[in-house]
Amino acid sequence: MLKQRYNPQVLGEELQRNDVWWDQLLVNDRMTGFASCFLTGNAGEMKLDKLYVHYDHQRKGYGGMLLERALAIARGHDCATLMLAVNKHNRNAIAAYNKYGFRIAESVVKDIGGGFVMDDYIMRKVL
Repeated sequence: MLKQRYNPQVLGEELQRNDVWWDQLLVNDRMTGFASCFLTGNAGEMKLDKLYVHYDHQRKGYGGMLLERALAIARGHDCATLMLAVNKHNRNAIAAYNKYGFRIAESVVKDIGGGFVMDDYIMRKVL
């Protein structure tokens, strides 16, 4: 799955697009986290596609900073909703997203190829 989503060619293509935003979180000049979001093509909807903070830096507000940035981008593009997919077993992330006003909208199981299956909740926040 990592080879699919973080392939240098895929990342390069995303960085060239006008409807995808990447942010990196630097702490003491070291990349400690990142996030990306994109317009889904559905009117008024943006997807928070990736959000990661290194384990050693979690629970310090950095994830919230990246999330607030995605919310600002969504609002800046007149989106009414920010949505995301989160693994059903990632209780910490689900709790964090709930704290920021996201709610579970649906449950999905999706075969993404290469022997990987995404067993996720789709969460949405109305902006």
